[in-house]
Amino acid sequence: MKAKKVSPFEVYLTNLPEEEQFKLTAYFLELSKRIVLPPKEKRKIIRDFEQVVQYYLDAGIPVDLALQRLDLANLGGFYARPATRWFALDYAAKIYPLSLAHGQISLFRLSVYLKAPVQPEILQIALTFTIKRFPQFATTLKKGFFWHYLDSTKGHYPVMEEVERPLYPIRVSLSGSKTFKVLYFQNRISVEIFHALTDGSGGMVFLKTLIREYFRLLGLEAPLDETTFDINCAPDSAEDNNEFENAPKGPASGFINKKSLQLSGALSRIKPCQIIHFKMSLPRLKEVSKAYGTTITGYISAQMLVADKYATETSSGDLTVQVPVNMRKFYPSKTIRNFSMYFGVRLPIDKVTSTKEIIPLVHQQLVANSSPEKMTEMLYSTKQMVRKLRFIPLFIKTPIAKQVYGMIGERSYTNTLSNLGIVNFPSQLGEHIESLDFILGTAVVNRANVSVVTFKDTVTLSISKNTTDNAFEERLLALFNIDEIPLTIEGSDVYENAQYVPTRQKAKTRKK
Repeated sequence: MKAKKVSPFEVYLTNLPEEEQFKLTAYFLELSKRIVLPPKEKRKIIRDFEQVVQYYLDAGIPVDLALQRLDLANLGGFYARPATRWFALDYAAKIYPLSLAHGQISLFRLSVYLKAPVQPEILQIALTFTIKRFPQFATTLKKGFFWHYLDSTKGHYPVMEEVERPLYPIRVSLSGSKTFKVLYFQNRISVEIFHALTDGSGGMVFLKTLIREYFRLLGLEAPLDETTFDINCAPDSAEDNNEFENAPKGPASGFINKKSLQLSGALSRIKPCQIIHFKMSLPRLKEVSKAYGTTITGYISAQMLVADKYATETSSGDLTVQVPVNMRKFYPSKTIRNFSMYFGVRLPIDKVTSTKEIIPLVHQQLVANSSPEKMTEMLYSTKQMVRKLRFIPLFIKTPIAKQVYGMIGERSYTNTLSNLGIVNFPSQLGEHIESLDFILGTAVVNRANVSVVTFKDTVTLSISKNTTDNAFEERLLALFNIDEIPLTIEGSDVYENAQYVPTRQKAKTRKK
């Protein structure tokens, strides 16, 4: 009969004082009772706790304090109960799984850069404690007869060191696959989320809640704010609302637009093939935008249109920047599901001359098209479109969605500008955070998308590339230089293959 294999942690325990051994043995017996999962998954979670206990004790933290931070009440009953819930997709999310049929996986990424290296053991337990507060995230994508849906799943949710390029596809079409990732590299913590789960605002609530719990486990307490959840409060049913269902009845604005011009760079088989960050001063960007008589979003939209013209060889047709709008600013809501609509800033390419000349046209469209009335029309259109398709079987809807999304949806705009706005953390956490960034996944035909997030006085504009042609970002940089906006460039080299070693290039300061 083979002797039982002794684990490294059991060996570690034997070297501790007897009283500490007793406390830890009792703790792990209780932990085991709280996890009703397949043995393999259960063992992974227990191993995570073993590693974090060893991390604490090696750092000189007393056993009592370590176990206080790791109070098993933070698990609740999440891992002790079977997964029985399922979630219907919100109306905006219903298109995302349909588009998987032709290889388009809509992802976005949110990252926090800390002022100290990430402690993986701590981050892992932070996720293990946090996931119960976001039951919509503890799901896998399934096919129903009429629509896809999210089915609850219970298991080990690993944090992973980043070894692949950002926004490497999540295989959401596989049975049991997870719909989000938590990654770390050096001082960076990132979440990558399938857009069917939530939008950027909902994703930021998840990331902020995870970061707060990470710091709590390190011994740093911080108060809650409106966009950070208490992990030990039961989820509010309003957080799961499909707010499209509540869209007020009225006129519906159409989704079918004319085709827009696309940038001329050859499409890369690696998506994204490069990511570039421009870090700029918020006060200076506000000053320049105000001088032009527009907002930061209006100013960047205009600069993108000028850069788009420079990056295409086509001389006739329209250039369009698609701009998502957070509907929560018109209709207060607790939902952390998708609740965003969009509008387009569109100009004929021959009318795109200089930033100064097109700003009035851009600002006029921005104000008119993002009004509550226009956005409500789009909201109602989404509701009506989904209702018309609701009784069509999924196997029929999928090829229709492929045609509509591939030929009309994405081709109706040149690129996207998504501005998350200002993200705040409590001061207790903010002083330990260096910066944030927000990255959109690349589309099928659009060559470059732009996303923006602001933390403290730094605006980070990120460009996710679908082509190695650098004309767009070079022209955008030149335009910012003309307006004397100092900026720092960070980012990646071109990803030549699927394997990605994440490095941050040395920052280069560009001034006029």
